[in-house]
Amino acid sequence: MKIAILSRNKKLYSTRRLIEAAEANGHQVEVLDVLRCYMSITSHRPSIHYKGQELSGFDAVIPRIGASVTFYGTAVLRQFEMMEVSPLNESVAISRSRDKLRSLQLLARKGIGLPVTGFAHSPDDVQDMMAMIGGAPAVIKLLEGTQGIGVVLAETHKAAESVIEAFMGLKANILIQEFIKEAGGSDIRCLVVGGKVVAAMKRQGKEGEFRSNLHRGGTAEVIRLTPEERSTAVRAAKIMGLNVCGVDLLRSNHGPVVMEVNSSPGLEGIEKSTGKDVAGMIIKFIETNTNPSSTRTRGKG
Repeated sequence: MKIAILSRNKKLYSTRRLIEAAEANGHQVEVLDVLRCYMSITSHRPSIHYKGQELSGFDAVIPRIGASVTFYGTAVLRQFEMMEVSPLNESVAISRSRDKLRSLQLLARKGIGLPVTGFAHSPDDVQDMMAMIGGAPAVIKLLEGTQGIGVVLAETHKAAESVIEAFMGLKANILIQEFIKEAGGSDIRCLVVGGKVVAAMKRQGKEGEFRSNLHRGGTAEVIRLTPEERSTAVRAAKIMGLNVCGVDLLRSNHGPVVMEVNSSPGLEGIEKSTGKDVAGMIIKFIETNTNPSSTRTRGKG
């Protein structure tokens, strides 16, 4: 097969591993900087051009689209779908998962466990919203934040009010969530491929840090999931419509709760901590499921 990988940097660990896995299985791979792709949007012969050349002959496309270029990246992916190139994750599913508020609402509607979450527009409603989530401490998140950026733990009611009012004063959209104290600064990353959890790791934030992101000094180790945790991760991926994703869970007193569903999960931490060939599993999934006519989002906009 001929596979396109939409990635802005072919030297990144995840991109390198996908290239290696694809080539090891006899596939031809081309890495495309999504911001250098440009499109001819026509009814009869949609096309994508790259650095002066028209792209053709691709069987599958793997989107590794950064959060900062989601709008343009999903537009390019949609164009591939129009050209009947089979996507690993569909454009609509990626857009859905990148919208924190929308994704939480979709998960809540299907009964997935979540931290109690508040969303409001007016500073006048902060008091009532804080009471709604159970008071301080509270986690305040920018809707547009990624990788732990724009996430604040407010330990007192007054601190929470101050942070919320400051963000609102900047016209920023924010979520306010209950703080799951019993998680102890750790979370669980479940890597889902084709409706199965193929690898899982526990990420622990460094001392004094409630965010467990590995690039912030967190550590990772293999973890055994409970059946409920495994089921929650698989259901969350299905609700988002993602074939491959990272589902981040917290262990709370009332069962697993989903923090986020990541449509472009990094492979380095999970491969190194579990010793599993996740990139190889992704390529195997593509081999088994590449079918241009099954692209559900074609024509849906």
